[in-house]
Formats: sequence, structure tokens, C-alpha cells
Amino acid sequence: MTIHTPGVPAQDEYAEWYAGYVARVPDRDIIAALASQPDDLESLVGVVPEESTTFRYAEDKWSIRQLVGHLIDGERVFALRALCFSRGDAASLPGFDENAYIASSAYDDAPCSELRREFRALRDANTSMLGRLGTEQWDRRGTASGYAISVRALAYIMVGHPRHHMSVIAERYLPPLDITAARLSWMKGA
Repeated sequence: MTIHTPGVPAQDEYAEWYAGYVARVPDRDIIAALASQPDDLESLVGVVPEESTTFRYAEDKWSIRQLVGHLIDGERVFALRALCFSRGDAASLPGFDENAYIASSAYDDAPCSELRREFRALRDANTSMLGRLGTEQWDRRGTASGYAISVRALAYIMVGHPRHHMSVIAERYLPPLDITAARLSWMKGA
């Protein structure tokens, strides 16, 4: 199988609010970055005792379990967009309200280890799907949340979005739990 490296998305390939996520991905091999991310999440959150994964660093913030659940929701949404647009589907796709999704979820009732396995399974499937795309498919664009976005940009967002939230976990959740997070390679320059 030939893997086509899509290149870094240009600024006109995504809405401005995604720029921070794209900037977190200096990796040139986006497929390798996608594939390694479940290990990064495991290294970070796997050190937290299960009983501490419902911890919130402030009353109005999500728990660690909810944050991992949010990554699962984001993975599903971004992958669906990438699938649809890579196949030439011209239908406009809706946005998603992450707070409403979390409020309607039962992520706090699920063991964090189960949520990490779910993220890994989704990511493995999505990495396989994206790894089979040809050059033309990476370039395709569609509309989501009312804005044009390319398949290439979606792949970068699929890496940058979890990197953002994993940085939040390392900086805001682990210190109060008295857990020292290793400065993982994905955090350098993040």
C-alpha cells in the first residue's frame, strides 16, 4: 500500500479557531502522529489512579474521564467529516456542542481505562482509513459548522485537538493529584 503524505494544511483550509490545533502539529508524517497518539494518551492518563479520574481542578470543569470522553466524541466527529469529504460528499455537516455532548454522556460512569481503549480503537480505525487516501482525497474540502475545511486539515486537527487537551491534563489535573507527568515528545513546543 502506498501512503500519500498530505503535507501541512494552508490557513485557508480550515476555520480560524482551528489554527491553534493545527499549530500543535509540526509533524510532517501525519499518519505516524495519528498512530502514536493513543500511546501518548496512555502514558499521560494511565498513571492516574482510577479513583482519581473523576477529579476536576475547578467546579465548572470536566473530569479526566469526561476529557477523555470529549476526545472520543471529537475523534468520531472529525473522522466522519474526513470520511464524507474524502469521498466527495457535498452535504454540509453540522457542528457539535461539546458541552452538550458531555452533559448528555455517561463518561464519568465509565472506567477511564475503558475510555482509553475506546479512543485507541477509534484512532486505529481512523488511521487505517486516512492512510489509504490518495493525494486528490487529501485535497478535498467540505463544509462543517458552516465553514470550509479540507480532509488534510481534519487530520491535523485530529492530532492537535487531543494534544491541546493532554497539555491541559498535564498542567491542570496532574499537579493537584500530586502526579508528575513526563514531558512527552508531543508536549515539546506545545
